[in-house]
Amino acid sequence: MAELLPFRALRPSADRIGSTIAPPYDVMGLDEVRRWRRSDPGNITHVDLALPEDGEQPYVELARRLETWVASGRLLRDEEPTLTIHRMTFTDALGVERTISGVLGALEVTHGDGSTVLAHERTTPKASTDRYDLTVATATNLSPVWGLALGAGLTELLAEPGSNPLDARMDDSAAGSVAHRWEVVDEPGRIAAIREAVARDDVLIADGHHRYGVARRVLEDHSSRLPGATHTLAFISDLTEDQLSVAAIHRVYSGVAADGLRAALIDGYRPTTGGTLAAASQAANLPSQIAEREQPCLITPGGNVEWLEARPESLDGVRDLDGARLEHLLAEVAHEVHYLHDPVEAAELVLTGRRSAAVLIRPVGIAEITRTGRTGELMPPKSTFFSPKLPTGAVLRPLDGR
Repeated sequence: MAELLPFRALRPSADRIGSTIAPPYDVMGLDEVRRWRRSDPGNITHVDLALPEDGEQPYVELARRLETWVASGRLLRDEEPTLTIHRMTFTDALGVERTISGVLGALEVTHGDGSTVLAHERTTPKASTDRYDLTVATATNLSPVWGLALGAGLTELLAEPGSNPLDARMDDSAAGSVAHRWEVVDEPGRIAAIREAVARDDVLIADGHHRYGVARRVLEDHSSRLPGATHTLAFISDLTEDQLSVAAIHRVYSGVAADGLRAALIDGYRPTTGGTLAAASQAANLPSQIAEREQPCLITPGGNVEWLEARPESLDGVRDLDGARLEHLLAEVAHEVHYLHDPVEAAELVLTGRRSAAVLIRPVGIAEITRTGRTGELMPPKSTFFSPKLPTGAVLRPLDGR
């Protein structure tokens, strides 16, 4: 059963929260990071990502900045261990206002047989040296993993407001404008009840598989110097329909001609014409049609769209996930696959000839995510896109173990 601990958090003051936070490092390009840095000298991007201009020893410089912020009072440390409720209010793709509520705490770092923190998808090869070096240099968890509680009852325990609320609004690439609120939980009885709810079962990682992998490396290499490395910063919410917003991550292909890709796909799909995109912007309408038809679609040069109806007899034994089916059908085809959440961006890459083709896929349902967590059968990489994204900078966790 998963262990979640309170900790003495580092936080910006109420009047600085809006200028301190930023999107997570892994959804921004360098130009966007620089824009956030220019917005405020105390923005978290000055610490959370090393840029070429940060000198020959960038991680030393970023750690120095963080130390300066703490010493100057730009970031304030809780006097006692606390948990933090984080609420995200936004309008979903169907036009319904929703609030996702979770708790920020220190989630145990486990590995191997008996692990209480489970992955739900395979990770793509990706350099994690930056996150590792930054974590070791700053001795701080700067951004959270998003975990899903497989037990029940957490949401109800978070309904009552906490103390010292911090409010900020941030634009999100998938969820639009999101109102964020952070509330401190410092009452021992309530902390114990929240911890007990999380500990009823395991926790499934929704977003942040690489970050959790880095936490394992830090624990293995630096446990004697960093006693807090036994746990890592995590946002935990319930695995329920009303507490999740899951979108698709589409596939864009290169290194293979569109005709060759299509030939491989029709071994498992019956294509039917879906018209032509006169402009990439028209692809914005395709996800709603994908949901209605329950079929992915193929976009090829010239903006040609084809709906892909599965041939069950040809996909026997393959999971009913578009990502898994595409992997199966293209296993013997030399190609490169790229992952994009934005269907317009995916279509633009094909229409401008920068990529051969794109397949816009169905989002994975909550039932399948739950089943994956229970069985341990991993999904293909980039199967799910959880939104809104968790901002960085509102709650930081020092690894000093205090």
